[in-house]
Formats: sequence, structure tokens, C-alpha cells
Amino acid sequence: MADPGMSVAPYWELTFDADGEVDGPERDRLLAEVTRHQLRDLIVFAHGWNNDRAGATRLYGDFYAPIPGFAPHARIGYVGVIWPSMLFCDERVPRSAPSVAAPPPAAAPALDEETRHALLETFPGKAQLIGRISLMLDQRHAQENEFAEFGRLVRMLVEVVPGGPQPLFAADTLAEGVPQSEPVLLTGETAAVCGEFAQALAGLAAPGSAAGPGSPVAAEEFALPNPWDGARELLRQATYYAMKRRAGTVGERGLGPVVGQLAARAPGLRVHLVGHSFGGRLVSFALGGLPEGVRAVKSVTLLQGAFSHYTFAARLPFDARAGGVLQGQENRIDGPLVCCHSRFDTALGTLYPLASRMADEDESFLGVDIGRRLGPRWGAMGHDGVQGVPGTRGLDLAGALRGPLPAEGCVNVDAAAVVRHGGPPCGAHSDIVHPELARLVLAAGRIG
Repeated sequence: MADPGMSVAPYWELTFDADGEVDGPERDRLLAEVTRHQLRDLIVFAHGWNNDRAGATRLYGDFYAPIPGFAPHARIGYVGVIWPSMLFCDERVPRSAPSVAAPPPAAAPALDEETRHALLETFPGKAQLIGRISLMLDQRHAQENEFAEFGRLVRMLVEVVPGGPQPLFAADTLAEGVPQSEPVLLTGETAAVCGEFAQALAGLAAPGSAAGPGSPVAAEEFALPNPWDGARELLRQATYYAMKRRAGTVGERGLGPVVGQLAARAPGLRVHLVGHSFGGRLVSFALGGLPEGVRAVKSVTLLQGAFSHYTFAARLPFDARAGGVLQGQENRIDGPLVCCHSRFDTALGTLYPLASRMADEDESFLGVDIGRRLGPRWGAMGHDGVQGVPGTRGLDLAGALRGPLPAEGCVNVDAAAVVRHGGPPCGAHSDIVHPELARLVLAAGRIG
């Protein structure tokens, strides 16, 4: 076992590197012990943005804690997936009793020590580069060439080694079989991109915005801010893009094959995949990594999934030539795919569609009304659920918990009744530690 202080047992951890390579001894221990415990169900949880193993383990312990009480006679094992991602200091994963987070200081875009350390851990070997980025955020020089240099440094930070597997897993949609291009936030004019992020952040902090996270914010409601006010957000979104690539890579090349090995070692074991944020993308891509014929995955539960709501769509409603990169993969689940979403998630309701919109370099995106214009096309799973998949059901959380849930297909669950706490810029994105969501995982998997 990985942690004697864990709230549940038996519990294992599986560690993956950025290219999807699993820690061999951890995998072998899981494979050797899972049959000895005579388990019927195994819940596998993948975190989203996170700084270290200790933080991920705390999240798993908090989330898993109520499950034995809800299913006292079930034979359940628990796995925590550890993969390299990072957390900015103004993002927090609430514990069981979350409180509304205070917004970060409006005039403090520079990197704090905690975030700087997280960048060093997430992008090893790039200390000098991170130091230069931090200095530029402190100095805030207004010259155009300074913004161009800042953009160049950010691109260098998140670039991957050519020929490696990660670029293959960056896209959520395909146009005529070709993945979407690198986002303009990495290739466009840095001053304009920073200015757009600054405008969005000002809208989130404006009076009345808390009443409806993700709701439209018109440009005329406030003066255009200094583009440097959005530079830290550019850095955040660039690291998210790197984590997005990693999540797909770890899922398909790492976790999917391990689930196949579990199915071979324990043929009757029922596996349930759970993912938060980019961890939702990770467990979804794991479906594509399952060996042919494996039907061990009995449910997938996405908690505020930070990837396109069209990822499973066969065709995009605005482009008949394009479809989701995981189209049809939900059929590899011998049970439902349950997607939780919340309107209080401003990371996905406002910032995600803005960053996603920046993949299109042919149109100006300055001054757009984010909530009204971008939401339907550029939305995320955790904002409005699975889109473009025929037969998808929609329920509120209370209705989903009354059950029974559909035995197959996609099910969108509005979790705003509990996923609602958190301040700007991310809102309730990480407010997932609730017994109701633990019960939902059990309901999705028909456990107990």
C-alpha cells in the first residue's frame, strides 16, 4: 500500500511520467495484490492540476473517505493516479468543507515562490528560463519587443522534444483527420493575447460577475486593462496546454494498457475510471489505450473535465468535416460515461473557451462577448457536459442520485448544487470534494 494514513483500503498509487511510462514496481504490486484481495470493483482516480504526490494523495483520501459508508458490503479497491501536472498558487482544491476563496490581488501578476517552485518541478531543467519569465512579469516593460520576448520564453517553456509522443495527443477534435493547430496563444501576437486575457480577468472581477460565472461580459463595461495584467494568465494557459498533451499521452499510452493488464490478471474485476479537470481527459484517452476486446471498464465519471465538450462527437455541428478525437470511444465502456458540469466553474466557463478560441488565427478575438459568442463552439465538458453525441441524457445531481442512471451512453449531470465555491480566476473548478459526487461514482458503476 502507498500510504498507511489513507482513508480507505486497499489503496495503491500508479505513477506515470509525462510520456506515459508507468512506474514498474508500483504497477507490478497492484497486479500482484489485486487478486489476493478478492475485489469486485476497483475505482481509479486521476487528479487534474496538482503540484505533488502529497497533494494528490490528500485529494484521493478526502474524496474516497465516504465511499465505504455508502457501500459497506462492497468489495472495493482504490487507485490514485500520479502524473506530472502543476497548480498555480491562486488555485486550491477545497477539502470536505470548502469556503469561498479570496480573489488574488489585482496588481500582483508576478510569480510567487510557490508557483515558481511548481514550474520548476513540472518543467525540469528550465530554471533559467523560468527565472527570466518571472523577472519580466515583475518588470512589466511596455515595449512591444518585450511582449514578443515574453511570448517566446513561454513557448520555449512548454515545448516538447521533437519526435516524442506528446504532440500526438494535443488535439480534442480532428478536421478531415488532421489535428487542430497549435493555439494562437503560443503562436500569435503576445501583446494582443495578453490584452484579451486581461480583459477577461477584469470581467470576472467586475461587480456582479460572481452572480453568474461564465455569463456574458461586454467590453464596454470597463476600460481596456494593461496587457501585462493578462501575462500571468498567458503563462497559466500555456502550462495548461502542456498538461493537456500530457494527460492524453498518459491516458492512452499509460493507464489504458495497465487496465488491460488488470483485466488479464483478474478477469472478473470491474474497473471504474474517475478524473478531475485534465484527469478527466486522461481517463477518457485511456479508453483508446485499452487492448482490443477488453470490457473491464464499467463506468467513467468526469468531474469538471477540462477538454472540449465535442471530444466524443462524430461530427461537429459547425463543421461537418470535423469530429471529436475520441468519437465512439464511449462505446468501449461497459456502462455509462457520466459528465459533471457546473456554471460556477469560471476556469471552464470563461477562460477555457477564450483559450480554445485562440486556436483560430484567422479572426480577431479582441473585445468578444465571451459567454455569448464562445460558449457553444469552444466549451468544455465541465461547463456544459458532453455535446454532439446522440442519445446523451441530462440530469441534475438530485435526479442522478435518485437513480437509476442509464446503463450505457453519455449522461450529463448538472452538479452546480455542490460544485459552486471558489473565487476568480477559476471559480468552482476544483470544488469537487463532496459526498454527493462520491455517491455519483458509485451510482455510475452500479457498485453496492
